[in-house]
Amino acid sequence: MVLEEKYRHVTTVEELLPLAFEIMRFKLMGWRNRDTRRGENTQLDVTEIPLADPSPGQDILIDRQRRLDLLTTALAGMGERCRNIFGWKLEGKGFPEIQKLLGADSINTVYTWDARCRKELLVKMTDSKLGGVK
Repeated sequence: MVLEEKYRHVTTVEELLPLAFEIMRFKLMGWRNRDTRRGENTQLDVTEIPLADPSPGQDILIDRQRRLDLLTTALAGMGERCRNIFGWKLEGKGFPEIQKLLGADSINTVYTWDARCRKELLVKMTDSKLGGVK
């Protein structure tokens, strides 16, 4: 239909063949220009991109184990109340529940004990990291 409307002057096969090649050349150039404009000519194939290993590296595992050992050693040297508070917090208990479990008169007392225990834990872990030297 387009050929009949736009190229009505072409009547012989000898004129039609060069015209068809010219139209094909224009179409190919248009596709190439569009791909270049969109950046599709420089994209990498998704199947060729290497995926990162989702498992943690050896250095991360060693660091985790070192921190776990440090935490375990520090917690072992703390008092029973602090160990209980940390354990209950890890179980998801809130401060009102911990207040009842410890039999404290005020929730502010539990807040104070928690702050002191966290500070003591931090000091013990820092001292252990430094090899016991202050």
